[in-house]
Amino acid sequence: MYPARPVRHHATTPLRIAVVAPPWYELPPEGYGGIEAVCATLVDQLVDNGHDVTVFGVGRRCGTAGRFVSLIAEPQYLRLGEAMPAALYAARVKQALSDGDFDVVHDHSPCGPLTAPGRATPTVVTVHGPVDGELGDYFAALGGCVWPVAISESQRRSRTDLHWAATVHNAVDPGRFAPAPPTGGPVLWLARMCSDKGPDLAIEACRKAGLPLVLAGKCNEAAEQQYLEQVVRPLLHDDVELVLNADRPTTARLLARARCVIVPVRWREPFGMVMVEAMASGRPVVALRRGAVPEIVRHGVTGWICDDPAELPDALHRVGELDPLACVAHVQLAFSAELMARRYEAVYRRAVAEGFAKRAFERTTLRPLYST
Repeated sequence: MYPARPVRHHATTPLRIAVVAPPWYELPPEGYGGIEAVCATLVDQLVDNGHDVTVFGVGRRCGTAGRFVSLIAEPQYLRLGEAMPAALYAARVKQALSDGDFDVVHDHSPCGPLTAPGRATPTVVTVHGPVDGELGDYFAALGGCVWPVAISESQRRSRTDLHWAATVHNAVDPGRFAPAPPTGGPVLWLARMCSDKGPDLAIEACRKAGLPLVLAGKCNEAAEQQYLEQVVRPLLHDDVELVLNADRPTTARLLARARCVIVPVRWREPFGMVMVEAMASGRPVVALRRGAVPEIVRHGVTGWICDDPAELPDALHRVGELDPLACVAHVQLAFSAELMARRYEAVYRRAVAEGFAKRAFERTTLRPLYST
């Protein structure tokens, strides 16, 4: 049990926040894990801002400043996307939260929002995926039980019927990146190994541009491995270096020697942490105009945004026109952990205040008019 404390409303009062991470990776992730990286960054900044943060997650370690409660001993990344690990995790989250005393719950897990109905504590949910399909229907069905937060305006526009609480861009701690001077190194593609991320488009663009490419892909799920073998490997030649399942230090080294990062996405991606991490490292981004790309990359300042894959080769040759320091400054201004935490704090306080008002209204309206 967590110790109860008096309820206080003041806008500067530190909050007691429960952060529910996904069940797939530890915090922060050692390799792939964009959502987990965002969670870890947010937790550290919230603690720095004076809040009491408890992290519910998986595994045996938590490299954040928050208090850690592990609900599953082993990270479930080998079963990523399966229903049972997510459902079991949500059931344990529900029990753990019932034993605690929190002002607000911030849920990043797939099934955790299902536990929000009936809980007095307000639940803020960051919607990390595309909402123009079943995920949007999921949050529509939850109705007013949660406070959904979009990670981009593009994502928010794709489902305007949802009662969005806010839009809060994902962010990084700029201090954890070491910007490197420009290099004549290879182009870097860094993503999941799947058609949506366009590794074949990256190969084609770099080959037409006559530039070497490092293809650094997450590839441990069956579908990713199948895509690698059937689509990507037949395209590989000496001008492409393949790196699979890189850890964070390897990713940092790849960014340091890259001339730029290419993001030839085929889908309306809700965000794209790789672009922020690239710019924080002083690396311009060459991307296709899809989803949130125009919200993240400043065309002609921190990268080049192309409308057609045929434009990518020329854009790759133009990255030398861009200042790496402008990339770093853009991240510090628009995608810092401090800004992200401040925006979430505003959502938390609104949720808490409305929860108090709702409970006060219910107490008033349910009070009998006469007593005997």
